[in-house]
Amino acid sequence: MSKEYLISKLSFRPDEQLIDSVTVGLLQGNSVVNFESKDRNWLVQEFNKGNTIRGIFKKIDGKWYPKNLFRAEDGYFKWGYTLPKNIAKRNVFISYYHKDDQLKRQEFDNLFGDLIINQSVMMHEIDGENSDGYINRLINEGYLKDTTVLTVLLGPNTKCRKHVDWEIAGALNVKVGNRYAGLLGIRLPSHPDYGSGTYYDPENYPVRFAANLNSGYAVVADWTEDRKAMQDLIELAFTKRSESEKIKNAGILKLAENACK
Repeated sequence: MSKEYLISKLSFRPDEQLIDSVTVGLLQGNSVVNFESKDRNWLVQEFNKGNTIRGIFKKIDGKWYPKNLFRAEDGYFKWGYTLPKNIAKRNVFISYYHKDDQLKRQEFDNLFGDLIINQSVMMHEIDGENSDGYINRLINEGYLKDTTVLTVLLGPNTKCRKHVDWEIAGALNVKVGNRYAGLLGIRLPSHPDYGSGTYYDPENYPVRFAANLNSGYAVVADWTEDRKAMQDLIELAFTKRSESEKIKNAGILKLAENACK
């Protein structure tokens, strides 16, 4: 009996033409089980055995869905669909306005949760009356100290939320985990600048985020459900850590109160 294998991620050899490794799961009934990494030799062997191999992707409901079949043409595998890279997962902290954007936060987890190590605070998990106490808890309880990319979900009111400002400040403080985090902003469809391409109005962003966007340290992009595109954005923000001289943090006063409801 032939088997059906489903590939969620892959990586290429240095020539960027031959697959080097894949993350593959086995289809059993309606479930995908036993995700593990396999090399190209395994992929070739299973294909030559007549087993079915296809891509797989997630939707915002968090469920896996089969995609195109892998086929062999001129000695290369082809499938006609972009897949994320089989690379190290980054430690990602999600900063967002809980009241407005909890649904998008859940969609982010559903779509991309397997591509990252989630460092984030869940709704109502930590609260605080002042920035120092809040950030200290994030550090002491392990949320921020290992974060390598802080991702801000940007809605229309994110700019005036004190906890978002405090989280950005903590992530850009080298004293937190002895390293800086990369800074990525994802404009949600509700954000005024959504769909504006490279244009942005600093007034529509948290002051600390806008300062780092202006300096070239922060990365900003529109919301996407494309798993490879989101992984690439996280990687870009991760690599920006090498440009820490562009960070704008010291001297920007932390929000003492929420500036909007």
